[in-house]
Amino acid sequence: MRTYTQILYHIVFGTKYREAILVKENRQELFNYIWGLLKKKRCHLYRINGVEDHIHLALHIHPSVALASLVKDIKLASSDFIKEKNLFPKFDSWQDGYGAFTCSYRDKDDLIEYVKNQEEHHRTKTYREELIELFREHGIDFEEKYLD
Repeated sequence: MRTYTQILYHIVFGTKYREAILVKENRQELFNYIWGLLKKKRCHLYRINGVEDHIHLALHIHPSVALASLVKDIKLASSDFIKEKNLFPKFDSWQDGYGAFTCSYRDKDDLIEYVKNQEEHHRTKTYREELIELFREHGIDFEEKYLD
């Protein structure tokens, strides 16, 4: 039998020290690059978006791909791409770590809308507040000192 999965992931990671450096004008080029990388790894990206200090991905990961390896590859390759293209001149690197959450396939459309509406969402909520909310919603124990 072949391997069949439907695991919907919501992945979030930010810039080092949460620096607000991902200027809107160049974000789409970064998102397109990440989308291409995911296609090469046979992952299905439903939506990518973000604001000045972090990005969100809603995706299905191919069964042959390990989550930690995928996030590492995205962060390393996109860092090189950003620096090579000088997309965000003040960009140093991505933060250590990431948030990854599984979602019910029935909630896929809600997740896609959530990722799509990041700019509106962050008019009233910081990245830190959003992370705390996501951790609590998904029952993840965390230490707030590591969110700074």
